[in-house]
Amino acid sequence: MVLYIAIVIFIVSPFFPATENPHWFFRTPDFIRLQSITIQIALLVLFLIFENTFTLFSWILLIALVGSITYQAVKVFPYSSLYPRKKPDFPSDGCVSILAGNVLQDNTQYNLLKEEIKRYNPDLILTMESDKNWEKGLSEIEQTYPYTVKIPLDNYYGMHLYSKIELKNVEVNYHVEEGVPSIFFEYPLSKTREVFFACLHPAPPSPTENETSKERDAELMIVGKKIRKLDKPVVVCGDMNDVVWSRTTRLFKKMTAMIDPRIGRGFFPTYHAKYWLMRFPLDHLFHTKDLFVKTMVRTKNFGSDHFAMYYEIHHKNGKKPKTKGNLNGDEKEEVEEKIEEGK
Repeated sequence: MVLYIAIVIFIVSPFFPATENPHWFFRTPDFIRLQSITIQIALLVLFLIFENTFTLFSWILLIALVGSITYQAVKVFPYSSLYPRKKPDFPSDGCVSILAGNVLQDNTQYNLLKEEIKRYNPDLILTMESDKNWEKGLSEIEQTYPYTVKIPLDNYYGMHLYSKIELKNVEVNYHVEEGVPSIFFEYPLSKTREVFFACLHPAPPSPTENETSKERDAELMIVGKKIRKLDKPVVVCGDMNDVVWSRTTRLFKKMTAMIDPRIGRGFFPTYHAKYWLMRFPLDHLFHTKDLFVKTMVRTKNFGSDHFAMYYEIHHKNGKKPKTKGNLNGDEKEEVEEKIEEGK
């Protein structure tokens, strides 16, 4: 009986996000799909071992469980290293690298992050959850990264940006929630070309944060609408507090025609850094089709509950940007509804 109950729970719960209920309880199964698939397979094996007589109910349960496993596998498979992809080997006429990571405000192992910065030597550094203490702890890197955007907050949503060269049109935005900033800027890739960056860290749906995902979803949609108006290369990165196979993230990618460099490379789970059984891919980077990511690496643990990510982003020689994806009428209406609900 216990096995039957567990099987029913893991048959039904993966479909909770499809209800589009924004409450954290219904969104959580999206985050744990990798773990859920593992449990489902274990339940399938146990069921085949212990089910002696196959009744009609047994067959229904078996077919439903296999169907639920298939449903989840289809969602996550493109982000596995088994998914076929073309290697990003295009002619490049410019490159920018970024190291982006949620540092965990209470973490004090500043030197470990500085070691990662030294290891990768990126053009840009983005820290999230960074407060005054982190600002002080990383102050010595400003000798190499003199151009900065500092938003030290003690609410776990501070952000700091460090650059080797001067940035253009820097904006600090609070699109949805007071105290939850984002940073927009343009990085000069050459004398005639800039890459627009949007650095985000929206609040997650959880029992301890926002009760629903409305605020997070709204921020992604607002940024997506802005990107659709641009005619230049675009990069969006940060701790999105969402998984790449969620309905909201897929809608964001469709509306902006952006690419996820994870596809065919692997899951790169970045949270939780200390518990490998409970890791989810929450830190993302998306880019327009005129760009490609040649190198993508997850850093070593530097004391945070997140790993940082390093990306080497190139511009395809002669390729024009595309920032406007094709949305149908229902999808356009959904975008506006998410923005309205989040605000």
